[in-house]
Amino acid sequence: MEYPDFFNKVEPFILKDELSNFLGATKDGIVEISYLDCVKLASHSCPTVASSYVVAKIALKELFGKDIPQRGNIKVELKEPKDSGVTGVIGAVIGYICGASDDGGFSGIGGKFNKRDLLKFSSSSNKGAIKITRLDSGSYIELNTDLSKVPGNPNMSTLMQKSLLGQASQEEQNEFKRLWQARVEYILTNKDSWSEIAKIVNKDIL
Repeated sequence: MEYPDFFNKVEPFILKDELSNFLGATKDGIVEISYLDCVKLASHSCPTVASSYVVAKIALKELFGKDIPQRGNIKVELKEPKDSGVTGVIGAVIGYICGASDDGGFSGIGGKFNKRDLLKFSSSSNKGAIKITRLDSGSYIELNTDLSKVPGNPNMSTLMQKSLLGQASQEEQNEFKRLWQARVEYILTNKDSWSEIAKIVNKDIL
C-alpha cells in the first residue's frame, strides 16, 4: 500500500484499552492509532480528518497529561447533528481514536468495557463544537475547529472541478492531489498552528 510520505511523520496515539487487554487482543491493552489508520477509517485524507486528529491530540493531552489515555473511558459529544456537513466524519474519527461509539457500539461484558452511547450528536449542552470528557474524573474540554487559518492553494478549486468533470489531464489530476495533501500535511505537521486550527473554548480539568 502506497501513501504520502508525510503520513509516517505524524505522531501516533498511544492509548490503553481495557477491553483489548481483557480479551488479549493487544499486550497490556496498549493500542497504537496512526493517521493512516484514520485515513483507512474515513477512506480518505482531507483537512477535516486531519483537524479531527489534531483535536484529539490536543484534547487527550489536556485531559490525561503525561498519563496514557484510557481508550473507551472517554465521551465525545458534538454540537451539530450527525448529518450536518462534515460532523459525521469528525465524530467517526475522534470517536475511533477515543474508543467511543454511538448506539451501535459494543455494549460491554458483565457491566464492564461499554463503548456504546459514548459518541453523541446534537448535544445542546456544548459550548464548543466538540466536547471530550473523561468518564472517570469528569474532566472535559471543548473545542472549535477553524480551517480558514490554513487556506488551500488558489489553483486547487479549479483543478478539483476539472477532475470531477473528467476534463483534467493526468498531470492536472496529479497536481490537484499534491496540492490537496500539501494542505493536509501542513495541518498535521505544523504544531505551532494547532491552537488556531483547534481552539479551546472551555475546559474543566479536575
